[in-house]
Formats: sequence, structure tokens, C-alpha cells
Amino acid sequence: MVDTKTPDDKKLSVPSKTLSLKPRVETGTVRQSFSHGRSKQVVVEKRGKRRIDGSPEPQAPTVVAKPAPAAPAPAPSRSAPPRNAGSGVVLRTLTEDERSARASALADAKVREVEERRQAEEEAQRRAVREAAERAEREAAESRRKAEEERHRHEEEARRKAETEAKKRFGEGEQPAAAARPASTASAPATSAPRPGPTTTRPGAATTARPATTTTSRPGGPLGRTPAVAAGPDEDDGPRQIRRGPGGAARPAAAPKTTHKPGPQKERGRLTVVTALNADDVRERSIASFRRRTQRLKGHASNEPKEKLIREVTIPEAITIQELANRMSERAVDVIRMLMKQGAMHKITDVIDADTAQLIAEELGHTVKRVAASDVEEGLFDQVDDSTDTETRSPVVTVMGHVDHGKTSLLDALRHANVVSGEAGGITQHIGAYQVVSPESGKKITFIDTPGHAAFTAMRARGAKVTDIVVLVVAADDGVMPQTVEAINHAKAARVPIIVAINKIDKPDAKPERVRTELLQHEVQVESFGGDVVDVEVSAKNKTNLDKLLEMIALQAEILDLKTNSERPAEGTVIEAKLDRGRGPVATVLVQRGTLRVGDIIVAGAEMGRVRALISDQGETVQEAGPSVPVEVLGFNGPPEAGDRLAVVENEARARQVTSYRAHQKRENAAASISGMRGSLEQMMSQLKTAGRKEFPLIVKADVQGSLEAILGSLEKLGTDEVAARILHAGVGGISESDVTLAEGFNAAIIGFSVRANKEAAAAAKRNGIEIRYYNIIYDLVDDVKKAMSGLLAPTLRETMLGNAEILEIFNISKVGKVAGCRVTDGTVERGANVRLIRDNVVVHEGKLSTLKRFKDEVKEVQSGQECGMAFENYHDMRAGDVIECYRVETIQRSL
Repeated sequence: MVDTKTPDDKKLSVPSKTLSLKPRVETGTVRQSFSHGRSKQVVVEKRGKRRIDGSPEPQAPTVVAKPAPAAPAPAPSRSAPPRNAGSGVVLRTLTEDERSARASALADAKVREVEERRQAEEEAQRRAVREAAERAEREAAESRRKAEEERHRHEEEARRKAETEAKKRFGEGEQPAAAARPASTASAPATSAPRPGPTTTRPGAATTARPATTTTSRPGGPLGRTPAVAAGPDEDDGPRQIRRGPGGAARPAAAPKTTHKPGPQKERGRLTVVTALNADDVRERSIASFRRRTQRLKGHASNEPKEKLIREVTIPEAITIQELANRMSERAVDVIRMLMKQGAMHKITDVIDADTAQLIAEELGHTVKRVAASDVEEGLFDQVDDSTDTETRSPVVTVMGHVDHGKTSLLDALRHANVVSGEAGGITQHIGAYQVVSPESGKKITFIDTPGHAAFTAMRARGAKVTDIVVLVVAADDGVMPQTVEAINHAKAARVPIIVAINKIDKPDAKPERVRTELLQHEVQVESFGGDVVDVEVSAKNKTNLDKLLEMIALQAEILDLKTNSERPAEGTVIEAKLDRGRGPVATVLVQRGTLRVGDIIVAGAEMGRVRALISDQGETVQEAGPSVPVEVLGFNGPPEAGDRLAVVENEARARQVTSYRAHQKRENAAASISGMRGSLEQMMSQLKTAGRKEFPLIVKADVQGSLEAILGSLEKLGTDEVAARILHAGVGGISESDVTLAEGFNAAIIGFSVRANKEAAAAAKRNGIEIRYYNIIYDLVDDVKKAMSGLLAPTLRETMLGNAEILEIFNISKVGKVAGCRVTDGTVERGANVRLIRDNVVVHEGKLSTLKRFKDEVKEVQSGQECGMAFENYHDMRAGDVIECYRVETIQRSL
């Protein structure tokens, strides 16, 4: 704007340059040097501090080259706003809001600075504690190292003294040693004085060896902390290497030459966020450095011989070399080396026997504990019960005798039941267990009924093993029979008392005295004959003297004083086992000791399981079964073998261990019996004899395990040297499709005893032409198999002599050949019969007659004293005087 009233004044104007605030930054360039002669030009900016109170920022002094002429003062009537002399920018005054905002920001910054200072102090304290701990640890390590070096020095001096003493003792080279000894003693201190020992100073510890390098504190730091000491080039605290001169005297290592520039020390390394934040932290020892130092300090200890560990080595029946070495904590190479010294070459995976393993272990200084695979069964049965809390148990009575002597009928009369009607053929083919309540005392008595057939020997033996008393049933009208004698032998082998029950006294031809007399032949002397065996005359049909029999059983049980502890884990015996279609494997078990409860884990033979249900002999479900109680057990994985002992185990792991061992033993025994392992000379001869015999393949399925066992035993007895029954598969349960498939592959017959084939199996058998035979009586089964096996026997050929004829003349007839004119000397000669041509009492030819003529007619036979003409088939060398013997060969079918 221009004042027109004062034209002599200068015009006031605003420069055309854009108004802006001058940045408070001063820039410059600096050349930065790097290693390997590299450099770089960098820009350096310097920022001035902002003044909050509005005071002008101090400007750097400037040098004026030439003073400017004074400008005329402006008119006093016009007041211009203050201007900045440097830039010409007008600065406005801060408002109250801006001042309060800046003041609060400054206060927050001060609070934040105080907080950061407090945190830094806490961090410094923690760092000081940590450094003190590390310093103490380093001092402890240094003291250990010094002690170790001192010990090595003493050992070296002791070794040197020992060598000197040895040289003196042997007197070798005394004069040279005497001359050399002063020189060696003189040089020894000079040599050992400057050795890096415990008193040697480390690099950086003294200013003479290495000047300490310090850094100045940063002016812009928040706390102005003390400068950190730069770490030396050797991060480990080990002793420095000392060089020796040519004269042998040690001299300290020279300090490394370092060139220091004035000013703060330049920091090396890459600029990262971590290094920027931790710029003022003291450099600490790394974990790897600390590990190397610890390993170096422990290096001497590792060279010392370690103490040998003596272990107790468990050695089974067979063990690999690797496993043996692991158990002894030895190297497998050492074990193989010892075996090679004994003359045996082995690999690390070879299996050695227990005796060899024991020799090696004992030679290496270890103790040996021998174990066997059968040790898994230890403590399973017959554990000693020291408990005094015992109670009386019911007696177990086994009824034995010959077939059809009335055992089951007698038991039915005692139980008021009718089991006989349910047995096929009226004979007992299963073993049963029942409980009867005595009417006199009210106590229970457990009865076991056994079959009397000859095939059920194993059942009778099982019954005798688990019993307390044997009731021997003998028919008064039949007397002592073979199975009666066998029952007596079983009872004597089991060492149990016998009570003789003479049954069928109601029959008119009953002779009880005859039975008592026949029993004397088998060392059974009844009380009426002055012996100690109780005998009772009973009649199961008329129920005569049954109460007296129960009274005698109770009396005998009182004499035996049967007691047991019912609170211990149960033990028992499997009386019978079967595979029920609806319930699965079912085993009839007689509990002998303890109490069997639902939910117990049980083991019987090669089968295990958990008790799902217990069923009494009356068909009722019970929760537990005490001693001498027969029950049906449901829950087995498979049907166990009849006669297997049952035990309750603590867990499934023990049960699996026992069953796997027993299953392995069972497979090995089966494989040994099938493969026919070489044994004695008699076994080898029997194998050669039976090598060419014929086999009758069979698949047998039965309802229960005991019947199957009896059938297999009977079929095995049918075998001879020429023919035998080959059992491809035998099991409990119905006939399935897999049985039919197996029978088809071997062209075998299928036998079902009291079982039937399912629908699919019957259809497959009909389609493939496989014969399935069903039986309910063991007699019929054994007889049919015996007839079928007899058909495999080769028939017997028998010669029947017919007569002799003498050749009188030989005639040559055209188109016929030679015809012998003969006279029958004895017997008859028949056409088509077998003949022998005998010349000078030597058989020349055997064949058949082709022609028999009397005069010109063909006849069937020629009687003695008549003449006839005979011609042989395919033979014409006949002479006068030869004798023709005529005979017939008969084929006779053999049978077993």
C-alpha cells in the first residue's frame, strides 16, 4: 500500500515469495568409513530444540562482510507488525488452548521420563544381581580350575620323583644322571615360573597388558548412565597362550595393538531394532561361550576312568546279543569279542541261550537273575492262605461207576429231578454238577455226575481230581465191571475216600454179597467184611436208603473237616465247556477256593474274560459263587478246555500275559505233534511203519468240550498201522460254512454230535457234495467211523486148492497152438481157474486156463481120474511129465 500524501517516503510492500516457516534443521554431510577400505557419504541433520515459552531460538553467530547503509525510519504515525529480521515471516502469538495442550504434553513427557527412569533403575538392579551371580560362578569355576591345575602339578612332581627314585634303585646311568640333575633342577624354576597358572593375569585385567577401552555417555540419553566397558576380543575367560623365546624363558604375551581415535568409540555391527533399543546394555557372555567354558573345565575329569556299574541282569531262556548288552550297559562289540574268544562267531542280532548269556554276564562282573517264560504263571494258583478266618464248606461228591448201573438215576432220586429222560439213548454222555440239601442236617452237598462209558475216561479222571468223596455205584445184579475197576483206580490215584452204593437191590436177581466179594479182588474191603469202606444198599427206583446214603456222606465230610477262606480271590476247575449260540462261550465251573463274583477278570487255560453272569444249577442268576458251588460262567473270549484250572487275576494285562504264553505253548505242542519231530529209535521206526498208511479225513463238531474229547479219544484208538482217522478240525459249536469249505478241500466227512449245521452250511454241503452225519449216541458214531475206515483196508487174498493134473502128451493143433493131454490125478480142474506149471518141482509159469476139453467138447470142470486137454493163455512151453496145479483165489474183505 502507498501513501500518496508523502511521496518522498519509500513504498511498503510484501515480497512475492510464499510465506512459510523456516525448518529448524541444519544439515551437513559426513563421510563414513567401513572395513576393507570402504566409505560412504551420509547426510547428517541437526534439529534444534523447540521453545515452548515463545522465546526466540538462539541463532548461530554470523560474520557480516560489509555493513549495510542505514535505512530511513518509518513514519511514526504508522505502526507495522513486528517482523523477523532473518526471514521476514510474521510469528503469531500462541493461544491459551495451544499453550495448555503443550504444557500438558510436556507434563506427560516428564511423567513418562520418570517412569522410564524408574524402570531403567530396576533393570539395572536386576542386571547387577545377575552379573554378581555370574561373577560368583566364574570365580567358583576359576577356583576349581586352579585346584585342578594344582592337582595336576602335584601329580607331575610325584611322577618325576618316582622316576628319579626308580633310576636310583636300578643304578643305571648314575653318573650321567648326577651331572644332568643340577642342570635340570636349575632350568625347572625358570621353565615353570611363567607358566599360566592360577596367578596369571587375564587379558584386559591389568592396564599394562591391555588398556581398558571406555566410551563416553551419550548426551541425549534419558538417564545419563555410566558408560559400558567394551568386551575384549576373547569372550572366554581361559588363560592366554604364553610364547617362549629361544632361551627357554617364558615371556608374557604382548598386548594387542589398538588404535584409538579421539571421541566416542564407533560401534560396529548392523543397526537393528534390538541393537537400537539395547544400545546402552553391557555385553554379556553368550550361552554357547558358557557351555564351551564348562566343557573345557570338565575336560580333565572326562579323561579319568569311570567307575564300572554292576547291574543285576535278568536273563530269559533265549536272548539276543543286543538285548543282553543293553541290559548290562555294555557295548555289543565287547560281548561279541568274548564269544569269539570262546570260538563262536555271532552277529549282534543272533540269539544265544541262557547259559551262554549267564557266563558272559558273570565274566563282566554282573549278577544274573535267571527267569523262564513259565514264570508268568507263578502265584496264579495254590497261594498259601495264612488267614485264620475260615469257614466250613460243602463237600464235593463225585458219582462214578460202570455204564447203566444207575448213577444218574440215583442222583435224580436225590435231587427229585429227571435228568435221565433228557439223555440220548438213556446213557449219560455229559458231566454235570448239582447241589443237594441234606434233609437231616440241612447242609448242602455238591454232586458231580460222570459218564460210565469207556470213552469218557478223561471225564472220570477230572471228576476224581476235584472231588472230596467218591460214591462208587455198583449194580447188584451185574457186579464189578471194567469201568468200575477204572473208577476205583481213579479214586485211589486222587487219594479220596470211597463210599460204595450197591444199587438195584429191588431186582429179584440182585446179589449184594457177590458185589462185596468181587470188590475184595480190587483191594476195596467194606465194613461188613472188616474193612474201612462204607457200603450202603440203595434202590434209585424205589428210593430206598437214600437218607442213609446222605447221612454217610455228611459223616465222612465231618471227618475230613473241610474249611476254606471265602474272602480270597477265587480258584476253580472247568468241569465242562460249550459254545452256546445265544450266550456265547459257557463254562461249567466248580469253585474250590475263594468267591467268584460278577465283574472279576478270569483266566482258564488259553482263554480269558470278564464274568458277565453266573447261573446256578437251578437256572437262577446269582451275583457270586462261594467255595464248592457249581455255576455256569458267561464272559469268556472262547470256550476253554474241560479240566482247565480257573483263577481270578488282578488286571487284564496279567490275564493277557498268561493266556498269550499258554496259547504259544499250545501252538508249539500242536506243531510238534503234526510235524513228527525226530525222537528215539523206536519213534523213528514207528514213523517209517506208518508212513504209507491210509488216512480217513474227518471234521468233528460237538456240543460240549467233554464229549468232543471223548470222541477224539475213541477215534484215535481205532487207528492201525494201515489206516487211521485224520482229524482236520475239531471244535465246540454248530457246523458252519468254514467247516464245509475245509471239508471240500480235503474231501473229508463232517460229523456233528448233538449239533446241527446252519442253513448256509447245509446248502453249501449239498451243493458241493459234502456228507454231513449227525449223531446223538457215541456208540453209533464210533461204529460208523469204524466201518468207513474198514473200507480203506486192503482185502485179504486166499488161495483154495482145486486139484492136480499130469501132462501125458503134447499135441500141435492148427489155429489153436499146443494142447496138453492130461490126466487129473486128484481133485478137480475148472476152466478159467488159476494154474501153475511145475517142472521138476519148480514153478515155471503161473496163469489161467484158456481151454478145457474132454474129447471134442468144452467142459467147465473135469473130475479126478479122467483125461482132458488143457491150453494156457499166452504160454505154449509145455512138456510131457509136467504137473499142472489148479487153484482158485478168493478175496476176503477185512475189518477193524
